[in-house]
Amino acid sequence: MALCLKQVFAKDKTFRPRKRFEPGTQRFELYKKAQASLKSGLDLRSVVRLPPGENIDDWIAVHVVDFFNRINLIYGTMAERCSETSCPVMAGGPRYEYRWQDERRYRRPAKLSAPRYMALLMDWIEGLINDEDVFPTRVGVPFPKNFQQVCTKILTRLFRVFVHVYIHHFDSILSMGAEAHVNTCYKHFYYFIREFSLVDQRELEPLREMTERICH
Repeated sequence: MALCLKQVFAKDKTFRPRKRFEPGTQRFELYKKAQASLKSGLDLRSVVRLPPGENIDDWIAVHVVDFFNRINLIYGTMAERCSETSCPVMAGGPRYEYRWQDERRYRRPAKLSAPRYMALLMDWIEGLINDEDVFPTRVGVPFPKNFQQVCTKILTRLFRVFVHVYIHHFDSILSMGAEAHVNTCYKHFYYFIREFSLVDQRELEPLREMTERICH
């Protein structure tokens, strides 16, 4: 069965709560504008460009939250096929291994299974986007000076989800008929991070050949 967004979002209760934008706020209006452009059939390269007169931090914030929701749901649909046994290490093929580090429990890079890494990653991102000091929602409250650096770290780690899913679970993507949907999400993500130089080129290397093929 094809992976349909309506079907996936209908399963919200089986996933973590999604971060939403409050109606009436500037960020909600930006989100609606971004979604309308995305559904209009416009080229994804043009969809990600900053609209005239808009604040770049607001634009990045809207996309970071949206990408978090979408990528979390993509991984969630195949989480049962990503286990401690099948994926004992968070990796992207034999050449790339990702270790987890945070400011609490894992102060040094730790070798973890893919599902454990994913759980920590989604909790970590959710904590950040719900933190008013990092992603302020009140009118007139400025973004922190290091906002774009924080977003770079979030997006870099979200890219690793794509790496793991494409390299280790592509058969699952195909069996669910989800290839076109996942590819579209990936291309949207890729064009966005490249438009604003938000992820180091070296981090993109694991999917370079695939990216050259589908993001030409």
